[in-house]
Amino acid sequence: MSKTPTTILRVKKKVYEAELARLQAELVTMQQWVKASGARVVVIFEGRDAAGKGSAIKRITEYLNPRVARIVALPMPTERQRGQWYFQRYIEHLPSTGEIVLMDRSWYNRAGVERVMGYCTSDEYRRFLHQAPLFERMLVEDGILLVKYWFSVSDLEQERRFRSRLNDPMRRWKLSETDVLSITKWVDYSKAKDEMFVHTDIAEAPWWVVESEDKRSSRLNVISHLLSLVPYEKIDPPKVHIPPRPPDSDYERPPREENHQVPDHAATLVKPKE
Repeated sequence: MSKTPTTILRVKKKVYEAELARLQAELVTMQQWVKASGARVVVIFEGRDAAGKGSAIKRITEYLNPRVARIVALPMPTERQRGQWYFQRYIEHLPSTGEIVLMDRSWYNRAGVERVMGYCTSDEYRRFLHQAPLFERMLVEDGILLVKYWFSVSDLEQERRFRSRLNDPMRRWKLSETDVLSITKWVDYSKAKDEMFVHTDIAEAPWWVVESEDKRSSRLNVISHLLSLVPYEKIDPPKVHIPPRPPDSDYERPPREENHQVPDHAATLVKPKE
């Protein structure tokens, strides 16, 4: 049975763009506070395939300093990493003081795709459900602000987005065989998510559900909510003085013809004036 909501309120483009710009300006202010205060922030993005996690992360980081806010999207573990403690490869990506880490998928792979697709054993899965809350409580106890988002989308909307990707050469790379299998394993993923919430929705780091049937709304909602969770204050960056340009010296630039110039492709697009 479809999980599509009966009513979807879609934000008009002009309203969306104006509010997004305002929120992105606030994110820059928040970033400045994180850097100045030495805070450590981890934001986890999980959810259904094609639920809009990546596009939300893109809007969050669009104007942020990549030295302060970085995205972590780990590939499949290597053979050596498979022999490590499960959380070990994630630890090295945790933030230091004054940093924000946004995880596009996280250690919760074990409770989702690994569980459903049989990539881990039942013992490994049960051990994860026991250890994840302990691990996260240690992070929070050490002063890390840990925020976990679950992006929710209906089965019909998910399939529509899959088909849209299939016909779009710019986004076709986002569609994998594992993604497509999520259509036939919808109920299995639902059960896995429900059990994951039972064990890992803890007071120190609760799960926040983002309704993502309308991507514009979900982006605005998640950014606004993230800003509400970070206790930031406005910190004006130090003023930068731009000195006057010194007078011309005796420097003479070498001829341009001596350089390997990039061909002027843009010029071929400009119509000559009549």
